[in-house]
Amino acid sequence: MLVSPAFAQAAAPAGGLMNSMLIPMVLVFGIMYFFLIRPQQKKVKEDQKMREALRRGDQVVTQGGIIGKVSKVKEGEEVEVEIAEGVKVRVTKAAILQVVSKTEPAAEPKSAKS
Repeated sequence: MLVSPAFAQAAAPAGGLMNSMLIPMVLVFGIMYFFLIRPQQKKVKEDQKMREALRRGDQVVTQGGIIGKVSKVKEGEEVEVEIAEGVKVRVTKAAILQVVSKTEPAAEPKSAKS
């Protein structure tokens, strides 16, 4: 006879299949972390720094599109913004979308000794 009998091969261990599925899943999670999660966390931190650095005289844009100048930074999460001459509104710091122009901090007075 020309056909030889086929012998059954040993089955692959179950752990091999698990390892072959685990590596691509870890790679996908790593790619998602570096391209989606990490940049978003960085942007949130930058926004928090921007809101904490608000000071009187900064020109800001609110989420509603109102452009105004910060007239008072109150304790907590509240800012008073002047949107027109004599017209002031209170907004939360979270409502500030961006700072258009920053004011320079006031120079410290020179001491009398020098």
